[in-house]
Amino acid sequence: MVCMGNICRSPTAHGVFEQMVRDAGLAGRIAVDSAGTHGYHVGAPPDARAQAHARRRGYDLSAQRARQLTRRDFDDFDLVLVMDAANERAARALCPPGARQRLRRLTDFCTRHATTEVPDPYHGGDAGFEQVLDLVEDACAGLLRTLAAR
Repeated sequence: MVCMGNICRSPTAHGVFEQMVRDAGLAGRIAVDSAGTHGYHVGAPPDARAQAHARRRGYDLSAQRARQLTRRDFDDFDLVLVMDAANERAARALCPPGARQRLRRLTDFCTRHATTEVPDPYHGGDAGFEQVLDLVEDACAGLLRTLAAR
């Protein structure tokens, strides 16, 4: 799961998907991580607002710490899922040519929402963090169905 700073959207997606994977009994088969395309917040916990909104829906993000996406992530993970076009471009710049099929948008897996991006809630209010959770829950449920079918 990849966004810009790894403190709002990607840790939310990480926490949501990790919980869904656990609930499905697939924790031993599916590893979940998150990163940012920029190193602004390396080592920092997720944004307090993101944590509070996630906690209200039963997701715990508190153990996560921001890190920056690396070229090696394309070797270590089967999928690198970005939140928007800007982060897709930044991730593509790191992506080895042979791993392009691993880079996708998280919203590719949405089934209830017709959108191509998870918007950045950082400069907004509560509604933005709730919208992120709505989109992420939808996309992660679709992602889990896709992976479980494999």
